[in-house]
Amino acid sequence: MTEAPSDYTAGVDPERALKFAVQHIKGDRAQIVEGVIEPVSPTWDHEAAAEVVRDQIRARARELDCVTGSGNLDLPGSSNWYVPDIAVVPTAAAKGAGALLPADTLLVVEVTSESNGDTDRVVKRRRYAEYGAPLYLLVDRQERSVILYSEPGRLGYTRSEGPHPYGTTLHIPAPFDLDLDTSGL
Repeated sequence: MTEAPSDYTAGVDPERALKFAVQHIKGDRAQIVEGVIEPVSPTWDHEAAAEVVRDQIRARARELDCVTGSGNLDLPGSSNWYVPDIAVVPTAAAKGAGALLPADTLLVVEVTSESNGDTDRVVKRRRYAEYGAPLYLLVDRQERSVILYSEPGRLGYTRSEGPHPYGTTLHIPAPFDLDLDTSGL
């Protein structure tokens, strides 16, 4: 006689289980976007675009006692666990942290890929605003443009600067107060 299969969902918090699983994928890093696990494996062209931004914000981030990186961002109460291309986070918040909240960042940067452009343009933009990321910079490689979103709210960002074509100088407001040269993108 065979035993009935176990009910693996009894007493399990699906959000917690999903986020636990994504942190234990061997090898590549992964993120969860609206409940779907996505591997994070950017191309070199993608990395080169991120590096153009990272190089220009790094000195100011240090002055603000922040680190730049692509650490995990948790969005509690949702089936989302993001790995941004760049996040600028206060050093004190980053030390000892496994994951932070978008509200813990000063700036989040996403660089689109052909496979996930709409995710960065629509889903992540809405979610980063909902979870309080104060500034969201979208580097859209397919559109060859940049957009800076600010003033987050529950329904999205209430202010945007752009889209601006590559080559435009984009001002990143306080606390950065720097001009980003996009000609190298």
